Amino acid sequence: MGQPPAQPPPKGRELFRGQRKESEGSLLFLRTASKRAALRSPQGSVDFPTVEFEYGDTDSRGAELAELYSYTEEPELSTNRRCFEEEFCPQARGRQWPQLDTAQQKAHILRLLEGLEVVSRERRLRAARAILYLAQGVFGDCESEGDVLHWSRHNSFLLYQLGTFSAFLELLSMEIDNSQACSSALRKPAISLADSTELRVLLSVMYLLVENIRVELETDPPEWKSCRETFRTELSFPVRSDEPFALLLFTMVTKFCSGHAPHFPMKKVLLLLWKVLLFTLGGFEALQTMKVRRREELGLPPLPEDSIQVMRSMRAASPPTCSIELAEQQQKRGHRSRRPLMKQDSLDIYNERDPFKNDEAGVDEEEGDEVDGGIEGELDLMERDALLPTIPAQRPPIERVLFPKGLPWAPKVRQKDIEHFLEASRNKFIGFTLGQDTETLIGLPRPIHESVKTLKQHKYISISDVQIKNEEELEKCPMSLGEEEVQETPCEVLYRAILYNLPQYMIALLKILLAAAPTSKAKTDSINILADVLPEEMPITVLQSMKLGIDVNRHKEIIVKSISALLLLLLKHFKLNHIYQFEYVSQHLVFANCIPLILKFFNQNIMSYITAKNSISVLDYPHCTVHDLPELTAESLEAGDNNQFCWRNLFSCINLLRILNKLTKWKHSRTMMLVVFKSAPILKRALKVKQAMMQLYVLKLLKIQTKYLGRQWRKSNMKTMSAIYQKVRHRMNDDWAYGNDIDARPWDFQAEECTLRASIEAFNSRRYDKPQDSEFAPVDNCLQSVLGQRLELPEDFHYSYELWLEREVFSQPIRWEELLRYQ
Repeated sequence: MGQPPAQPPPKGRELFRGQRKESEGSLLFLRTASKRAALRSPQGSVDFPTVEFEYGDTDSRGAELAELYSYTEEPELSTNRRCFEEEFCPQARGRQWPQLDTAQQKAHILRLLEGLEVVSRERRLRAARAILYLAQGVFGDCESEGDVLHWSRHNSFLLYQLGTFSAFLELLSMEIDNSQACSSALRKPAISLADSTELRVLLSVMYLLVENIRVELETDPPEWKSCRETFRTELSFPVRSDEPFALLLFTMVTKFCSGHAPHFPMKKVLLLLWKVLLFTLGGFEALQTMKVRRREELGLPPLPEDSIQVMRSMRAASPPTCSIELAEQQQKRGHRSRRPLMKQDSLDIYNERDPFKNDEAGVDEEEGDEVDGGIEGELDLMERDALLPTIPAQRPPIERVLFPKGLPWAPKVRQKDIEHFLEASRNKFIGFTLGQDTETLIGLPRPIHESVKTLKQHKYISISDVQIKNEEELEKCPMSLGEEEVQETPCEVLYRAILYNLPQYMIALLKILLAAAPTSKAKTDSINILADVLPEEMPITVLQSMKLGIDVNRHKEIIVKSISALLLLLLKHFKLNHIYQFEYVSQHLVFANCIPLILKFFNQNIMSYITAKNSISVLDYPHCTVHDLPELTAESLEAGDNNQFCWRNLFSCINLLRILNKLTKWKHSRTMMLVVFKSAPILKRALKVKQAMMQLYVLKLLKIQTKYLGRQWRKSNMKTMSAIYQKVRHRMNDDWAYGNDIDARPWDFQAEECTLRASIEAFNSRRYDKPQDSEFAPVDNCLQSVLGQRLELPEDFHYSYELWLEREVFSQPIRWEELLRYQ
């Protein structure tokens, strides 16, 4: 037998990937590939520092305003300015807008508003463009970006005080109902930016008004503060109609996804919808304040800690960041010297590996924490402490709240946990149970008494528990408890408005999210979300193609950011307002495959997504309005962006993880969906992002499914288990790390969801389907008063009442024995 021919050495994954990129033949993709290859180098992976990301409601005001505009819309800025100056210059007599007093500015705004009422569509558009130029900050009269933002905010308050928002709301309603524009767009083979010109102008003005007025500054005059509250009330509790403004935007989303209006500028609609919800309902800190106040109203003990503050103070597991440590690591790997086990940072095994490596799901699922160098390749804590003081700090450290040594979260115990513990203890020591009795401890040994005492000390009653209990009592005793007092909050008004079409709204949002996800492949039947970014004439040069490619990617990122933020806001506010409102939204998100969609989103090289540079700083608003734009070159496309990560992409990832946590928490059927869809390796790769808040939510998702992943997975992922123990809140008698008798436990997942759905339907039916007093109103038994009531009869009743009497009264036999039976 001859020896088989020698096989050539296998090529590395990076080389194969580079060859695949070259085969695509596009300069844009070649540049992207080379940039990512540089990031994937060992130096790039190790030198990548901890992400100093401050999670909040929004990014900076300039960044939020810049994301409203696509780069292909840049020529329209000068068009807006020209429309304004044609109307303004003859009236101003050589003066600029900042030189006018407030009365003169208001007079000119009123003249522009009159132009919105003319019949000519073209003249209305020119007046709207002139108003948009005012809302954009009259950049032609400004010298710096700060001046543009100042005058944009100043003019927004003036415009709102003079009724601009109401006028543009009427124009927007007209454009939504414009069947001619819809049919024209449906007939076109390709829709471009020009098909949505009027809608984009209207939505841009409304967005600028909402965003500028929403942000509160300490230097605001008193009239601006009252103006802000008036605007919030107008958006939350509409006067002219029964529907809040957000409902109109939800309708635009569903109309777009149904294919009846493919020209709608969906990015602007979603951004405006998100900011309207943020303005009317409140952000994350406002939610925390409302939660504290609600617990006081219900007589519940205060929260054990401020969750926002705790998460901001948590430290991410940091990789070695210096070349000295890198050389030290390489020497240790070369020697492969054995040394005794020492205490390690919980996630250093992830940090040691190349965080930019796009591991295959099957490989990552089988490998454990000790693969790829293992413990021998790490620096222990003493060596790290010896090296770190010699390294100059690259940036001043962020001030953090100092916690005492120990776990960051106070442990919590539910009432159900105490009941289950006592039930098991009584079965073991006594042989019978006492139901839900948690006070009687007779016959139980002293350690059980101490355990129950400890559990009760950490017992946590949530607002949701109280709401569920009240709902059960209302279902049992509707007459004795009387009518439920429902507080008319902006959240309640919104839920009542979107209730009956809520499934369609959730499906539409997830459809757009799927189309914008970077892992989604273009399909012929998918919706086109690029209608408001593609120009009429496609680019002909390589640089123009690069610019458009960056613009398209940026466009998708902004859509993901807005959808993830508004879905999270809806879930959190509905959960605080009433738990069954939250469950209704959650269930329809789950039915619309939200869980696999989010997992599909994270099944990518998440580090590349976090560090993506899909922005051109010189073209961002307001920079492009006050600086001369450089010649379009490859260098100018990359100039000015020195951030180590993309704020909006990291914000989107955290939002999606929080949504996934809210959908799966305490829901065993949905937790099993995470297991079935093999989410563990996908989530493990997301741990490579060195940001504490993102790591926390990933670890929460891993914790709830750990018991279902089997002993072998837990054994090979002890570093992950240790990280969960260190960073995630403890439930005292939760056996998440052991999974006892999981295979033998009879979960009926379909019954779980059906029971929840029945409770939701009973809640919606009782509160929203009919008037509160229709079924249980007192009955009038007095014969005289009943016969004396005046009834409204149909107009044709006198024509047919004799026939009705004959058929329904005289011809029907009277069964006297039936009457006597009920006496």
